[in-house]
Amino acid sequence: MDIERFEARRWLDPLDRATEALFGIIVTLTFTGTLGVLNAGREEVRAMWQAALACNFAWGVVDACFYLMGAITERGRRFKLVQRLRSSKEDDLVVRAFSEVMPGRLVGLMTPEERASLRDRIASLPDSSREPWLTAADLKGALAVMLWVFTVTLPVVLPFFFMENTRAALRASNVIAIALLALIGWRLARHTGFHMLRTILYLVLFGILMVAITIALGG
Repeated sequence: MDIERFEARRWLDPLDRATEALFGIIVTLTFTGTLGVLNAGREEVRAMWQAALACNFAWGVVDACFYLMGAITERGRRFKLVQRLRSSKEDDLVVRAFSEVMPGRLVGLMTPEERASLRDRIASLPDSSREPWLTAADLKGALAVMLWVFTVTLPVVLPFFFMENTRAALRASNVIAIALLALIGWRLARHTGFHMLRTILYLVLFGILMVAITIALGG
């Protein structure tokens, strides 16, 4: 497998996508949940969905910046790991270095010979001190993260675009939001192996609870 291509696609991790989608839906619901359906006119509705989309777009930009910061940090960690392994041949030092970037249980399953072999292979990698801090793949990944965070919330506000009746639009929006929460739970259950129905139920209830708390605290 092409490791660089694999790392460039790490934003596709199901857990990361589910977390960002959950956050975007909760943020959008805090806007729609405070909409007064009995006295809200078209201007109030328009202001609501514009604010919701603007907020999620801003968060998408922030999250893309976090992504780039993470890419730089991860590249620095890899460089530091190679440098440490080049100067550390004792098994306890190798174990300590590996444990910082790998699950400790996995490191413990390896024999000293396997750790030494892996250490030699990593130490023989070309010097990466001259590599750029950011690559084109990093920038593409950041753009993908920004677009994902923004577009995942669009279905929740779409009813307010096409439906004149505010009450009906709000009900349709809530149904869509619940369906998206259930979809996130389904994806997480498939990714983690958790019980399907329980995970879906927990995600839906968690999303509703977070929205209620956010609105109650004035968010």
